[in-house]
Amino acid sequence: MTITTSLPSPTAVAPAQPAPFVHSADFTPRYWLFAAPAVLVVGTVIVFPWLFTLYMSGHDWKIGGGPEFVGLQNFVELFRDARFLESMGHTFYFTTLAVVLPIVFGTAAALVFHREFPFRGLLRTVFVMPMMATPVAVALVWTMMFHPQLGVLNYLLSLVGIGPQAWVYSPDTVIPTLILVEVWHWTPLVMLIVLGGLAGLPREPYESALIDGANDWHMFRHITLPLVWPFIMVAIVIRTIDALKAFDTIFVITQGGPGTASETLNIFLYLQAFQFYKIGYASAVVVIFFVIIIMLSLLLLYARQKSKWNA
Repeated sequence: MTITTSLPSPTAVAPAQPAPFVHSADFTPRYWLFAAPAVLVVGTVIVFPWLFTLYMSGHDWKIGGGPEFVGLQNFVELFRDARFLESMGHTFYFTTLAVVLPIVFGTAAALVFHREFPFRGLLRTVFVMPMMATPVAVALVWTMMFHPQLGVLNYLLSLVGIGPQAWVYSPDTVIPTLILVEVWHWTPLVMLIVLGGLAGLPREPYESALIDGANDWHMFRHITLPLVWPFIMVAIVIRTIDALKAFDTIFVITQGGPGTASETLNIFLYLQAFQFYKIGYASAVVVIFFVIIIMLSLLLLYARQKSKWNA
């Protein structure tokens, strides 16, 4: 006797499908609760002060009195204030020199330290040491060095037959002298950024250039500079931000003097708010300064985006 067993076809039994997930009223995602503390902190520390500053800029508000709404009067008076316009010119002058010179010297230093030579590590460590000091300490040391009678700089100049210089005590030389401090302090930062870019450059373009008979200048101009330019742009962005907000070094060395020869927007803002107690007027300066920073930031971000390598 033969027993016949019929097996079900593959299509006869369908695999069990999982039940569709149904959101219940008690399982509503509440991920925003995790972001709420950060949003609260940002709103308290950043957004609210800016809104309050914008509110104060439309008022004539002095310490000890109540605010009086004046609309755009503070902004109109600012652009009629020769001292404000002068401080704006000083800011752009200072920022331009404080960006260009460290970029040039820092790039040159990176090219030097990228080569192999004896005691390179030691010399590179010594070169970056100024960057480790705080701006106030740097300003105090340089203030003593700039002294007309007791400063070491005029003494060193006398050894080579050069007469004493006024340094920060002359309106004609005060900003270039402050730039000297900035260059000494922040050139090592630019050098480190560019040196990091040089360390990652490929060797093949240089080998091909040597075969074609290119000299050092041609290789720098047509190979090194284009390849390392994105890193230089990073250094430019960082230096521009630092130079625009420079306050401590200038204030410690000159307090904006002699007269108003080194008074930048930051110094002007500080004096209006905490020496003349014109809170509304100083708030208008902050708003204008913020607009300038936004415009420069957009320009730098555009330049940074254009400088990226094309894949």
